[in-house]
Amino acid sequence: MAQFLVMLDTSVVNVALPTIQSELGLAPTGLAWVVNAYFLAFGGLLLVAGRAAEIFGGRRMFLIGATVVAAATVAAGFAPNGGVLVGARALQGVGAAALSTAALSLILHDYPGSHRAKAMGAWGAASAAGGAFGVALGGLVTSVGGWQWVFFLTTPIAIGAIIAAPSRLQAPRPERTRVPLDFLGALTITGASLALISAILSGADNGWDSPPTLLLIATTTGLVAAFIAVEWTAADPIIPLSVLRNPATSVGIGIGLVGGAARVSTFFLTALFLQQVLLLTPGIAGLAMVPTSVAGFVVSLLILPRVIRRLGANRTLLLGLLLLAVGHFWLARQSMNSSYGFDVLPGLLIAAAGVALSFTPSTMVIAESVPAERTGLASGLANASSQIGGAVGVSAFSSIAAIASGQQDSTAAGFPAAFIAAGVAALLGAALAAGLLVRLHHQRS
Repeated sequence: MAQFLVMLDTSVVNVALPTIQSELGLAPTGLAWVVNAYFLAFGGLLLVAGRAAEIFGGRRMFLIGATVVAAATVAAGFAPNGGVLVGARALQGVGAAALSTAALSLILHDYPGSHRAKAMGAWGAASAAGGAFGVALGGLVTSVGGWQWVFFLTTPIAIGAIIAAPSRLQAPRPERTRVPLDFLGALTITGASLALISAILSGADNGWDSPPTLLLIATTTGLVAAFIAVEWTAADPIIPLSVLRNPATSVGIGIGLVGGAARVSTFFLTALFLQQVLLLTPGIAGLAMVPTSVAGFVVSLLILPRVIRRLGANRTLLLGLLLLAVGHFWLARQSMNSSYGFDVLPGLLIAAAGVALSFTPSTMVIAESVPAERTGLASGLANASSQIGGAVGVSAFSSIAAIASGQQDSTAAGFPAAFIAAGVAALLGAALAAGLLVRLHHQRS
């Protein structure tokens, strides 16, 4: 329910954005903040939320996150103006960070060893299902009931999670420590995450050499340096530096970054291609994306657990990233004369299988490299690397598409370059996964 809710909240709002802009009289910048406020709060707080789940207990953080999400969605639905809506979206992001990270940490704790593949497959299936429902229902709900109902739609799910959690979740006991939370470490890593994501958004809007973007990049660098200095001496660090010195963890984070870039950009670029090149309406384009979510759901729930049991998480991750690269390269062949059914859909289905076979194993690879009692840390690292990688990918590949389109004075000309770049990112992730496999083989032998 948690992951379904988070993915639904992420995807269902997009189709309603034009209606929100029209009815609330938002400028383009204000409309962008309806999306960015959620994304900033969610991505910026993932690492801190992971540590909070370890200290205060996963079930407690799950309930707090679900309650915040439920309250924020109601506030968003009743928002009388853009300022209230943006604030409610930021609060949604805060709740989603706590909810998603706590839920994943509980799964990693309760399902170790051979049982983890099936549980993580269900987690991936919930992600695909949430995305599918969001894309399919967003336009319908907006046209029938108004944009407010894209928020009200998610409220019963959050309330259901709150009701079910006390009896269904058997949470590990929270830590008993004299230092409840490394507040200085939390402040610096949250600030660094927010600055990095803001820099990515600024780079997309203002250019990578613009003063605001360069200032944000410098701020990110300074805060990361400060975080490392704080964690070096902290009695109870959010991220022990010894964990980052583990090659499996650091490589796993790298795979999460480039893999997240390739995965998120798949659906972003395709949605734009369908509307800007094939000239489908937003509603039809949304329906055209549903088969990918259905394919991701089926692969995650039925195929992924079997593949992981047979090949292991590392080899499954490698296979998924290779399929993702093939899907992007297939999509790079398309033009304005392509047909959806015969030309675009096969590439989308290959990419969807690659997303499903790489998303969950990427989390498992990181989880297997950290101590078993640090499930919150594993959850935070996996979520944060994927989210930040996705932001970088969307920004970078959009810029590549714009540059290629400008050079050839054709919107259609930009998408092949963007899809190729995303495929190269997936291949880079596959190379990192292959290198990790070789390293682990040498260590065992």
